[in-house]
Amino acid sequence: MQKQPVHASSDASASTPDGEGTLVRGLANRHIQLIAIGGAIGTGLFMGAGKMIHVSGSSIVLTYAIIGFFLFFVMRALGELLLSNLKFKTFADFATHYLGPWAGFFVGWSYWMTLVIVGVADFIVIGGYFKFWFPDLSPWIPGMGTLAFLFLLNIMAVKAFGEMEFWFALIKIIAIVSLIVAAFVMVASGFVSPTGVTASFKHVIEPGTMFPNGIMGFFAGFQIAIFSFAGIELLGTTAAEAKDPYKTLPKAINAVPIRVLLFYVLSLSCIIAVSSWAMVAPDKSPFVQLFQIAGLPIAAGVINFVVISSAMSAGNCDVFSSSRMLFGLSCEVDAPSVFKRLSKSAVPMPALIFSCFCMFMGTALLVLIPDLMTVFTTVSTIAAILFIFTWCIILGSYLAYRAKRPDLHETSTFKMPAGIFMSWACLVFFVFVLGLLALEPDTRQALVFMPLWFVYLFVMYRIQRVKKRAIKRGLSAASVQTSGARPEAAAGV
Repeated sequence: MQKQPVHASSDASASTPDGEGTLVRGLANRHIQLIAIGGAIGTGLFMGAGKMIHVSGSSIVLTYAIIGFFLFFVMRALGELLLSNLKFKTFADFATHYLGPWAGFFVGWSYWMTLVIVGVADFIVIGGYFKFWFPDLSPWIPGMGTLAFLFLLNIMAVKAFGEMEFWFALIKIIAIVSLIVAAFVMVASGFVSPTGVTASFKHVIEPGTMFPNGIMGFFAGFQIAIFSFAGIELLGTTAAEAKDPYKTLPKAINAVPIRVLLFYVLSLSCIIAVSSWAMVAPDKSPFVQLFQIAGLPIAAGVINFVVISSAMSAGNCDVFSSSRMLFGLSCEVDAPSVFKRLSKSAVPMPALIFSCFCMFMGTALLVLIPDLMTVFTTVSTIAAILFIFTWCIILGSYLAYRAKRPDLHETSTFKMPAGIFMSWACLVFFVFVLGLLALEPDTRQALVFMPLWFVYLFVMYRIQRVKKRAIKRGLSAASVQTSGARPEAAAGV
């Protein structure tokens, strides 16, 4: 029999010191809302926006709007599934339930690997940001230092994670709002940059700016744009630790369109309005560059601190979520049992240590990295492919849920709009995006090698199935011996 998902308890003492137990619902509404915002404002926006504007021009605004539209429906599917059964801790749980054990195994390990890779990317980016103040500082020092700090933070109870992520996300919101306000002031005053560009929103729509590199340039922007949204499904790993999921999850998910319009569409429009797309450096954060153009080096330093905090926020989510995903895999006997052991404060300590160790090994490659942006593009492409796989599994699970449990859908208070039609529409869109990744040399390489990961998972899944059958036979034999019945009688011979 498939082991049932371990669900969260409202009792803070649900775990024993260094023993097995349940996660604790320690995330309040404000934590969930800000975590959702933090997931919607990824490192790709701050670090990758420069490259996207450089290749796509102002059409990158349209790119974000399109991706945000489809991901809203992915989030609605995720929300309906999670609220249909609060025993589901993560999307790996409902994937196992509706698609089969293989789906839970594949999406669980793929998402864990994605979080590790994205964590490495975030710590690499932090090392690059520190060069703004310390040009001669080796990037691995701030990268590993940040990882160590976040590891210590996550040793504490889940509420500590929620509190820190609350403030990280709040800083990001203040930064983006400040950028928008500054841009509006510069446009209203007719500010002229040192490069001779007069700030105006006409730069967003003037001839030659929408598709400066043709339709292929527009398509090239989808890779980093997809990565920018990576983490939006983080709600799927916080559901087990939300105090009032029926209230907080719908509220957070329904706010996704507003966040996309504000944080992506409006902020990028402001950057293009002030500096024009042609003047945006592809290898720097355009958020920092905007204040440098404005002749405000102090403000540029403040924004650099903000983008560092943004990367720390993303890294914090990666550390947290990877440990919870590994915990969930262990509960389903898809990972070693040691990873489901919890500390006195209900933190999956072995899972946390192992995930951080893997991130440490990846971050150690900073010593060998010659080109930050090249490595960031490669890593972000791998992560984007794995995130697309996760989103497709969520949609596949939703379609199976609609087919197998129409009764749950009928009684749901948070139905996905046009659920079946939009699920298929989203799946077609993601296949289209994967096709786009094959068009660019720097993204094609990652796409070619990614099937090796799934071949590896297939082999590991077969091995794990053999182990599970052996465990089941061992338990059956032990049961027969305890009851005193003869094995052949128990087998019905």
